[in-house]
Amino acid sequence: MRRKILELQPNPVLRLINRWRPNSDIRSWVDGLTGERLTGRALDRLRGRGWFTLHAIQWANGTDIDHLAIGPAGVFSINSKRHPGKTVWYGDRAITVNGSPTRHIAASQSEARRVSRALSRRCGTNVPVRPVISLVHAAKLTVKGADPPVLVLDVDHLARVLSGLSPTLSPEQVAQIYGVARDVRTWAG
Repeated sequence: MRRKILELQPNPVLRLINRWRPNSDIRSWVDGLTGERLTGRALDRLRGRGWFTLHAIQWANGTDIDHLAIGPAGVFSINSKRHPGKTVWYGDRAITVNGSPTRHIAASQSEARRVSRALSRRCGTNVPVRPVISLVHAAKLTVKGADPPVLVLDVDHLARVLSGLSPTLSPEQVAQIYGVARDVRTWAG
């Protein structure tokens, strides 16, 4: 994200000015970076409890995975979404922000499938990946639905919820998947 911000505005003075200008591309990217940093800090609290986290994993096409958490409860592909002061509603298949529909659910599910394929190919066994959306600075989050396909959580509850899920992986499986996830070749295809 930092690279994209520098690309959008190489001049540091103009970059600073644009950070505070409403609806500027720079502000949007800076907001995203803030959300990713806060989510990363929350996930890093899982370390030492059998969890490993990776941040900003680059695909060969230049896109990235915001965060990957690998631990006893499984593998989670986590997207950070910063919606300061907004009301977020999540039904079975959609998220709205202040009543406007988003593509957050579809994008998260697609990313989790792609991550699962990459890890499964390199591990030589099926590696299920659960999509998660970490909401940062939302005024209110309402979740409707008994078993949503994407876990949508406020960033402040992220580490607690993930660490409280039932274990599905042994420590050996966690270590193997983490080793594969750290290998840049995993994300080359």
